[in-house]
Amino acid sequence: MAATAHIQFSSETTALDASCCRLREISPDYPRVYAVATMAHQGKRRWWPVAACAADSDEMPADRVDRMYARVLEDLHSPNAAVMQVAAALVHAIVGRVAALVVTEARAWDPGVDNLWIHMDSDNGIDWAGVVDTTLRVLPEDELAYGRGVVTLPCERALHVWTAHRCVTSLGAVRRALDLCAPVDPARFAMLVADAVLSAVTRIPLSTGMSAGVAARRGQGLLDAFETVGVPVRTRTALALAC
Repeated sequence: MAATAHIQFSSETTALDASCCRLREISPDYPRVYAVATMAHQGKRRWWPVAACAADSDEMPADRVDRMYARVLEDLHSPNAAVMQVAAALVHAIVGRVAALVVTEARAWDPGVDNLWIHMDSDNGIDWAGVVDTTLRVLPEDELAYGRGVVTLPCERALHVWTAHRCVTSLGAVRRALDLCAPVDPARFAMLVADAVLSAVTRIPLSTGMSAGVAARRGQGLLDAFETVGVPVRTRTALALAC
């Protein structure tokens, strides 16, 4: 379990709560698609920590990822297709959710391996994610800047690079679990990361009315940051964002 799990949270509404309320409005019929839970408010049934996938973990949740893989394999009858579908679900939990917040509000929770948890549904699929530490990273012009429950970063690029760095710690851990099921092609895995960002860039302006240009700029910055930290998200020529 993540070391931060011992942090004590108050019953007051946090900055994360407010942001997640807005994220739930992006897809009202499926409010858990982008928002995350606060783990201090959750029981542990069907929840598991991404940290348990790490190489030095004492409790590898191989059975969780294995069950996801086995369930999809029953339908697809192809190990390669099945492992990529499970990988896409995990990448969305790690990257797609926080990318939605970065694109929408220029904020980010911590998607790092020691902070992120996954919730399984009754059919061994992922239907939610949660965080232990609810601290948000924000920019100086944010109304929450320098206040409680946030860390203020100096600029948008710093936000993007910090977010990408933290995502990579979780992505590396789940890659290890996936490789125990079937080999995952690194280039295809990187494309899942790119697609998670681009999905937020495309969908959120249509759902919220925010500026498509602002969304594209933030998405572009996040893709640049993933390239900087070693995830080759631009290896497909069609990845260019429309301006």
